[in-house]
Amino acid sequence: MKLKVVLYCVSFFVLASCGSKRNAIKTKKNPGVVLNEEKPIKLPSVNQNEIVKKLKKKNSKLSQYKLAYIKKYAPIAVNEMHKSKIPASITLAQGILESGSGRSELASKSNNHFGIKCHTKWKGERVYHDDDTIGECFRKYQYVETSYKDHSEFLTKRKRYAFLFNYKPNDYKKWARGLKKAGYATDKKYPNKLIKIIEDYKLYEFDKIKKKNFKVKKEKNKYTPKKTKPIKVKVVYYTVKNGDTLYSLAKRFNTSVSNLKKLNGLTSNALSIGQKLLTQ
Repeated sequence: MKLKVVLYCVSFFVLASCGSKRNAIKTKKNPGVVLNEEKPIKLPSVNQNEIVKKLKKKNSKLSQYKLAYIKKYAPIAVNEMHKSKIPASITLAQGILESGSGRSELASKSNNHFGIKCHTKWKGERVYHDDDTIGECFRKYQYVETSYKDHSEFLTKRKRYAFLFNYKPNDYKKWARGLKKAGYATDKKYPNKLIKIIEDYKLYEFDKIKKKNFKVKKEKNKYTPKKTKPIKVKVVYYTVKNGDTLYSLAKRFNTSVSNLKKLNGLTSNALSIGQKLLTQ
């Protein structure tokens, strides 16, 4: 009887281990493909250094990581604001909050600063982290700038966020509450957290940057081909004299009778004195 129990237990664990292997094979994680991301360009200053300097002077207790993040990424947030109409303060605050000021594993290893998950249409590289559920799929980027661009597209191209664009561009409080209402985050305190970051670090100052004062210079192609002068072909004519034949002229100009006839459109070997012939 004991032997039967032992055999039953062994067979149970063998089957269970086989089943787990099958499940592991079925749930194999897709690494995605490397997308051709646009290389970042240098953006003009948005007075971020001056703003950060004043903040440091006024309040020494402010997070050095958040201040460093603002100095580094404020121009990108302003650039996206002018393209997508999303307040730069909101984009920066979300970037700080979602990425832990750029220090989270998702941000530091995958350049994903907004916690954007893969979703069904994403074909690019992907990484897996525990979030609302275990092993969730998140987007991976080559450049942080692509993450910011993707964040803008994420909000502008989804219907559930459309109502946000009815708010005034400088009304960051409505935007913060609207993001929670649209389902961007499950945290009930999400709007308050964004608003606190914006007000503590005066991120609303970046919402005031006008497009005319933010001129992005397009990077010129470093390779400029040299202008080549057109090659002038010297046309050489020969005036037929008494006694000349196509054969003697071909020999003289190191060519052939057929070539002379072809150059001059001749149908016979007959020549006339004073006739001009192309020789090359």
